[in-house]
Amino acid sequence: MIIKTFQIKNLTNTTSSFFLLYGENEGFKNQIINNNLLNAFNENILRYEENEILKDKNIFYDEIKSKSFFDNKKTIIISRSSDKILNIIEDFLDEKFEDTRIIINSGPLEKKSKLRNKFEKASNLVCIPFYADDNITLNRIALNFFKDKKLSVSQENINLISERCKGDRENLNNELLKIESFTKNKKKISTNEILRLTNLADNYTYNELSDHCLNKNLKKIINIINENNYNSDDCVAITRVLLSKVKRLIKLKEDNILEKNIDNVVSNHKPPIFWKDKDLVKSQMKIWSLEKAKELLYRISEIELIIKKGKNNPINILYNFILTQARPSN
Repeated sequence: MIIKTFQIKNLTNTTSSFFLLYGENEGFKNQIINNNLLNAFNENILRYEENEILKDKNIFYDEIKSKSFFDNKKTIIISRSSDKILNIIEDFLDEKFEDTRIIINSGPLEKKSKLRNKFEKASNLVCIPFYADDNITLNRIALNFFKDKKLSVSQENINLISERCKGDRENLNNELLKIESFTKNKKKISTNEILRLTNLADNYTYNELSDHCLNKNLKKIINIINENNYNSDDCVAITRVLLSKVKRLIKLKEDNILEKNIDNVVSNHKPPIFWKDKDLVKSQMKIWSLEKAKELLYRISEIELIIKKGKNNPINILYNFILTQARPSN
């Protein structure tokens, strides 16, 4: 059955075990998952990518059938899902699991999608579509944030923040967290400060791709590459983001020579490292030696020049470079 986002409160007493959340608004999805779907099912949360389950369907079979004396209720969240997952979960869709909830998180699904049709038509399944937030909604969220924090900000700057988030409240929430950290001892924020602090929505995947490259997380890199249709301009932008992050890494490694406490090095870095990124950065510092980081900086600069010349396929060049760097042996 279809439940619109404004009907979410009706989920409080639902007896359904399977939920399909599809669409492009990841921020709104996460909000609904955390505030409405987990409820009493947050004791044991298991997260999987669809690819993991497709490679080994026994992962799902074992989890959905298993019961524990210690974990009374659990939630299984399957992310980046598509019609492919239907064949695996179909055998269980008519069953009722009192102690388990299964959340299928998918991107946009066409009307002819088998997964979407199955969840829309079955009365025991819940299907919730999510669409991009308009700027009015994002403005309202931002305005409430500034009122709650008692920060002075113009309507023009609220519009600026919303426009840079491209219809996704997850982007907006990330930017508001940065602003909250930056204005801890301030009562207002300027346009220039907002421009310096916030990212254009397109830059999120650039940052994510660069971070996972430095963390040698090959699986995440492949997922990002498969989900995004990058062009030549994107390749240049990604190399610039990667260069910036490697320069920061080198500075941190140099500071770590004098200050042995890695937590202090990260906390005292200027400009400040966003709190959500600190563990990621510390992981990068442990993976890369100072010498290797400097070599990487040189190689990225070379790759950037090759891409800008445009003689060869820049996308293949960048992908090969990033995948090579992400391998543990490098």
